[in-house]
Formats: sequence, C-alpha cells, structure tokens
Amino acid sequence: MGHCCSKDASSSPVAKHESHTAGGAGNRQNHQAAEVVPAPTPSTAGTNSNSNSFSSSPFQSPLPSGVQPSPSPAATPGRKFRWPLPPPSPAKPIMAIMRRKGHGKSPRQGTIPEEGDGEATPPAAASLDKSFGYPSNMAAKYELGKEVGRGHFGHTCWGKGKKGELKGQPVAVKIISKAKMTTAISIEDVRREVKILKALSGHKHMIKFHDAFEDANNVYIVMELCEGGELLDRILARGGRYTETDAKAIVVQILSVVAYCHLQGVVHRDLKPENFLFTSRDDSSPMKIIDFGLSDFVRPEERLNDIVGSAYYVAPEVLHRSYNLEADIWSIGVIAYILLCGSRPFWARTESGIFRSVLRADPNFDDSPWPAVSPEAKDFVKRLLNKDHRKRMTAVQALTHPWLRDETQAVPLDILIYKLVKSYVRSTPFKRAALKALSKAIPDDELTYLRSQFSLLEPRDGFVTLSNFKSALVRHATDAMKESRVLDILNVMEPLAHKKMGFEEFCAAAISPYQLEALDDWENISTTAFQHFELEGNRVISVEELALEMNLGPTAHSVVKDWIRSYDGKLNLLGYTKFLHGVTIRNSNARHR
Repeated sequence: MGHCCSKDASSSPVAKHESHTAGGAGNRQNHQAAEVVPAPTPSTAGTNSNSNSFSSSPFQSPLPSGVQPSPSPAATPGRKFRWPLPPPSPAKPIMAIMRRKGHGKSPRQGTIPEEGDGEATPPAAASLDKSFGYPSNMAAKYELGKEVGRGHFGHTCWGKGKKGELKGQPVAVKIISKAKMTTAISIEDVRREVKILKALSGHKHMIKFHDAFEDANNVYIVMELCEGGELLDRILARGGRYTETDAKAIVVQILSVVAYCHLQGVVHRDLKPENFLFTSRDDSSPMKIIDFGLSDFVRPEERLNDIVGSAYYVAPEVLHRSYNLEADIWSIGVIAYILLCGSRPFWARTESGIFRSVLRADPNFDDSPWPAVSPEAKDFVKRLLNKDHRKRMTAVQALTHPWLRDETQAVPLDILIYKLVKSYVRSTPFKRAALKALSKAIPDDELTYLRSQFSLLEPRDGFVTLSNFKSALVRHATDAMKESRVLDILNVMEPLAHKKMGFEEFCAAAISPYQLEALDDWENISTTAFQHFELEGNRVISVEELALEMNLGPTAHSVVKDWIRSYDGKLNLLGYTKFLHGVTIRNSNARHR
C-alpha cells in the first residue's frame, strides 16, 4: 500500500490512483498521488504482512515538502506496527523504538525482507518446522494467472479452478513464501489466518475461503475473487464524501460482518477502507471484509497488548497496550467519519503526530459539511469515537442506533450481553438493586437493542435461564468460537442455572452504566434512576461496607464518606453514580506476545 494523497489543499481530493483487481488476500499494488515524493523503498502491503511494512524512512510525511494537508482521505502511512516493550508514553517513545529498524526487536515484529534484497535468512529459521499439513496438489486443482497484489510475505495472483465445484471459476490465490517465515510466531500467524478464514467464511460480507495448500516453498490460500476494487478507491472516486444514505449502506455492511467476527471472539485489528472489497464494479455491489493477517482470537475478558494496525485507524487503547474487541469499533468510527465528511478525524504529517492526535485530539464536528449532517449521524460517529472504550457502542448496538435502525433487518446476537449478565448475576444484592433502578430510566432508543437481544434468547413464557443463553450462543458457534473459548463465559454464569430472568431484570443485567454515561442525557437519566433507587433500593450503608462493595481499601474511606448522606447513612446522588461507575483498576489480564 503506497500513499494516496491529493496534490494540495485546493486541488481535487481525488488522487491520481491506480485501479486494481484484488482477491480476498487484500494485497494492493502501489498507489501514489501525482507529484508525491516516493519513499526510498516502495511501500507495499499484503494481508499476510504480520510485521512492519515501513519503507526505509518510515517517518516521511504523506505529502511532499511544502504542501498543505488535504481534507481528502488517504491510505495509511505506516501500515502495520508492533513493538516489543511497553513504552512510557504512547507516541514519541514508540516512534523512537521503530526508528531503530530492527535493533532489539522481538521476532514477531522484525521486518521480513523482500526477495533479492540481500538480507540473509536468520540461522534459526532453518530449524523451524514449516509444515502446515495442507494438501500439496495445488497445481492439479487450480491454474495460476497474473499477479494482482504484493506484500512483505508474498503476493496474490488471479487463478481459476481446474476441477470440482470451482471448475472454470476465477479465484484469488494468496501465495506466502515459506522462506520469509523466519520465526515460530510468523508461522503461527499464517496458520491462524487460515483458521479464521476457514471458520468465518460463511457470512455474506466475509471473503469466502476455498482451500489451503502448501509445497516446499509456499503456502497457497485460495479465496473468492472480488473484482470491484476497494472501498478506498470508491471514496476517492467520489471526491471523498458519501451522502448519508450511501454511507449508511456501507457502514451497515461493515458492522454486520464485524459483529459476526466479534461474537466468534475474533478481533480484526486492521479495519480500514483498503480492507473492504466490492464483489463487482456495480454501484450496488456488496462488500467483503478481507485481510485477516493481523487478526487474533480473544477471550471475552482478555486484554491484548501488542500494538498492531494502521495509524489513522488505531484506537487509543491499542496505543496504551490494553484492548479487546472495542478497538475495531473505533476503526469503524474513523471510516464512518471519512464517509460522511471526506476528511480524517485524526491527521498529522508523521505517524507520531497521528498517534498524539488519536490520544489527545477530538474530532471536528463544527466545520463544513458537519452542520448539514443529521444529528443522528453525528451522534452515531461520536459514540464510536469515544476515547473511553467502555463507553463505545458495540457493532450490534450500532446497528440498532437511530441513524441505522431498520425494523426489517435482523439484529445479530451480541457477546456484550453475556459479559454484562455474567457480572450482574455474580454481583451483590445492593449492586443489583442499583442497576435495577438504572434500568427504569433507560431511554426508549436503548430499549430497542435490549428487546432484540432478549428475543434472540428465545424466552419461554417471558423468562430466560442459563439454558437460553447457552442455546443462543451454541447456535452461532463456529470453530473460531471454540478457538477463542467464548463458550467458557457460560461457566461463570452458573447462578442463572436455577433462576428465571424476565425482561425487566434482563434490562437491569444487560445495561452498561458506562455506555449510558456517554449519552447527552446522562444527567437526567442518573437523576431519574436515583429517584427509583431511593424508593426501592437505597439503604443504610457504612463507609467500610461501601468501600468493600467497590473493592476499595481503607485509604479510600475518606473519599467514600462523601458519597453517604450524614443524616440517614444512605447513598446520595453522587454516591449512587460513583457506585454504578465503579473504580477503574488497571487490568493485569493482558496477553503478552
């Protein structure tokens, strides 16, 4: 992936752009704008590049010297990045590490050299077992044609089936060189990518996986061929802006397939317009998600810590090295922002500047064309681009947002309700009483989502039990869900085994106070909820007991006492909201890789 930028701020936002045909591999040819100064080494990217794909000068500006930034979206400089150690600050020190160009890097992060660049294969690579157990009869089943994309690990070719169901049909064949698999981690990355593609290819917006083969030199991944080009191409062709109606059609497809991936415990980690392909050149052609080279399996309560992705689309918590599925939602928010206004929410001339912008800056919703954009659309984007990952909507919640809501479209099951209900059934009676009061103040817009989720559990006589939660999850299970051990969450929901839960209590169990705090009307919601709490749940509580309820030590007693009324010993409004919110404790359950 090269840089694709406008020539200057006053010129057309459509860059001089090479069109290409790409398959599910997501490898793209170099795209460069007219007059953009090329990097010393051409920047290319493929889905299988699980390492840095920077040129020899990874900090070059995406624009030539003296040119002012253009509002049009552009391909991401610094496509993928990984660092071995937690940096003290998520911007400048990160870039300092990257400048070392391989010195002191972990094997997972090191750049894999292109063929013929003179770099020798590390001696340890010769002893690695590069056998994947895939069939070796690639040539007997598929005919290979021209190359359509190239990345660090290999390239993608057009192909055609020779026999069987795919006889005569075009396919995309991703060819990954074994010579460039120099570490055990890089081998496992390829193995995991195939697992994910194979497990998830049933969704209508997921690139279809056909076969995987290998020989002594390469791994071959055969996938559906998408000939309609990337979403990025179409954004540029439109001058960088979609109408709200057209933007909705794009965002719904993205959310639909991401919701599916998240339910299976798969986080994509590189969502951007380059990684969505149209199946044909038709204006109404559906899109397919591609490039699972950076994707990973993640358990419901697990936090990942390796920094990967693309600079313009990376979430703040990824830079802070503690994230889960919500990082993908941020990336979708960036895409939605670009679709609606034609510019990026976070921009700088260097990667370190982009990181600082992501961490510190707020997106601009004041300048044109935002005044003409509907309030629902602006609220939608803001709720995806919340820097607090706990306050972001999930992909399923976003599909039920007023801007996208469509009563004729089925709403998918959301893994979030399992996480929230699990916490609810294992909480104290006092906490459950606080949540029940909050549920009585939920706005109608939020109830739409909860009704859809309750319905998907297929309640009997208006009630659900653990068996309903289990059946609903098992109905959607794939091999990916087993790999990510999503089903394990049912083991910690055991208190529901002998309990019936009606819709009213389900609402109390499946709401997130953090997400409600993100609403403009939170002050009214919390005040109304507290009124219900006063009538039905508030009781006398000591400072020591409240600290224990909130898992706080004796040092917090001086603060907690201000949350209890002196005249009757019960929580005041501030205490109630603090109790709902809880105290943030850094999670040590991060997977170090």
